[in-house]
Amino acid sequence: MKPFGVFEDQQELNHRLVVLDKLSKLVKEWIVELGESKNLPPSAIASVGGKIFTFGSYKLGVHTKGADIDAVCVAPKHVERSDFFQSFFDKLKHQKQIKNLRAVEDAYVPVVKFEFDGIEIDLVFARVSMPTVSANLDLGDDSCLRSLDIRCVRSLNGCRVTDEILRLVPNKENFRLALRAIKLWAKRRGIYSNVLGFLGGVSWAMLVAKTCQLYPNALASVLVNKFFLVFSKW
Repeated sequence: MKPFGVFEDQQELNHRLVVLDKLSKLVKEWIVELGESKNLPPSAIASVGGKIFTFGSYKLGVHTKGADIDAVCVAPKHVERSDFFQSFFDKLKHQKQIKNLRAVEDAYVPVVKFEFDGIEIDLVFARVSMPTVSANLDLGDDSCLRSLDIRCVRSLNGCRVTDEILRLVPNKENFRLALRAIKLWAKRRGIYSNVLGFLGGVSWAMLVAKTCQLYPNALASVLVNKFFLVFSKW
């Protein structure tokens, strides 16, 4: 699989971490600035928090060279969706390292897309009904979905599904390698695309995860074989 550029080297992986860290700082800065503009008491502003969670192929650990990062910006209750698409969008506009910035507000899951220092990022937004977003917020806990707007629930779904897949596979490393092989196979045959009516990343991941559950002790090469055996007769 290496000749097909499936794996990223350590330098690229580190670069992604640096970019995500810068984005996280921008989000926290913006949430504090917004709190000040909305006249929140200083004691509340000091602890509002805010967090970036990744999901999709990057979080699963199966992203390829040059792939984008799917992320969700989770903000406390004083932050509105309109703030995200207005004041945060403006903040991003003024960052030198950000290029190709565009907002898709009327998408099924509204998103802001941009390139941050060469890394493409799709950032969605979710506002939780809590005054603060702590660093150890667990999105897997159903209570964080309470009284949320449907668009926020959809935005959080990506993370919740990704985390659940990783929790349910018996061997993460074998799962990742088998999924990389299946994704490469599907892309080479032009059948990897949610938008065009084929299966998308999360669907292929679910199918491979199911195969891993059926054959918990199988190596990645065996899992690829079993994948076709199972789903050609499904």
